Amino acid sequence: MKFFIDTANLEQIKEAQALGILDGVTTNPSLMAKEGITGKENILNHYKAICEIVDGDVSAEVIATDYEGMIKEGLELANLHPQIVVKVPMIKDGLKAIKYFTDNDIKTNCTLVFSVGQALMAAKAGATYVSPFIGRLDDVSTDGLNLIEEIRLVYDNYGFQTQILAASVRHTMHIVDCAKVGSDVMTGPLSAILGLLKHPLTDIGLAQFLADYQKGNK
Repeated sequence: MKFFIDTANLEQIKEAQALGILDGVTTNPSLMAKEGITGKENILNHYKAICEIVDGDVSAEVIATDYEGMIKEGLELANLHPQIVVKVPMIKDGLKAIKYFTDNDIKTNCTLVFSVGQALMAAKAGATYVSPFIGRLDDVSTDGLNLIEEIRLVYDNYGFQTQILAASVRHTMHIVDCAKVGSDVMTGPLSAILGLLKHPLTDIGLAQFLADYQKGNK
């Protein structure tokens, strides 16, 4: 399973990259605003800065919701850097835009997916990634992981190459569960990724090893 970090914070991206396990980055307008990145030129330059840190795909989201606007913005984003993946919302014009980008060899990430039907449509249009928002489904008492399982079944039934990118991952167990049900990619905060490193028995064992070493070298 690929590990993407969901942030626009360059220091967190660098920290994740230094771990040696980072495969890409996802961002959105809210994450950009959180880092104080505003204005078109600043946002575009920030995307380029992210691409210079990581080796893998970087999802950059269009703001427009009409077909022509999405095409214009998407082409501008794709021309920024070869690693850019154009992030498009799951709406009618978004689907049409995904088809256009696919036909022109531009990678896409279909975002704000909440049903198997939406994921099926995205795959039919040729999306590189489809992003079901599992955390937001959990927030409304719906099983987000079950959606991942159902999309996996449909994609495997028909050999779709679209990668399932589990988005809105909130915590470490989300990552583990996504791996269990066959998600191709997960994107989440650095805290959730670092949580995979932690286990109390590791800490206890290391402390004991160090204590025994000190006793033997007095």
